[in-house]
Order: sequence, then structure tokens, then C-alpha cells
Amino acid sequence: MRKFITELKGKTVMTNDGQILGMIENFVIDKTTGDIQHVLVVPAEEIETRLFKTDTQGRLILPFSEMNAVRDVVVMNVTH
Repeated sequence: MRKFITELKGKTVMTNDGQILGMIENFVIDKTTGDIQHVLVVPAEEIETRLFKTDTQGRLILPFSEMNAVRDVVVMNVTH
């Protein structure tokens, strides 16, 4: 999958079973390798954030490696 980060910011993130998690706001990048480690997602209102790892601003921290498809939305394999 080759996409620019700027193309992914603002995209809706949903689970592979159709639950909307929120919107991509930013990324966590490994400074030594340049690899994207995590996706920071502003949670949708109906998401129970305590079920996910979050940062100090309340954004969901989701592993970039679980990002599957990028079209109109980003589909992630997410287990609680």
C-alpha cells in the first residue's frame, strides 16, 4: 500500500466489521527507521475509549501494521 500521510489524515477509520472508530489525526513515527508505528485517531462519539490505548489528548493509538484497506475509509483489524 503506497499512500502519502497527507492522503490519510482526516480519513475515517473503521473496523473490519463496520464499526466507525473515528478520524485519523496524526501518526507516531520511529525516528531511527522512519517507519510509521501507530495511527492517532480522534474517537467517534459512540466509541468506548477505555477499551483502547489512548494518548494524553484522548486519541486512540492504533497499530499502523493493522491498517488494511485505504479507499474512502481506512479499515483496520482491531481487537479490544
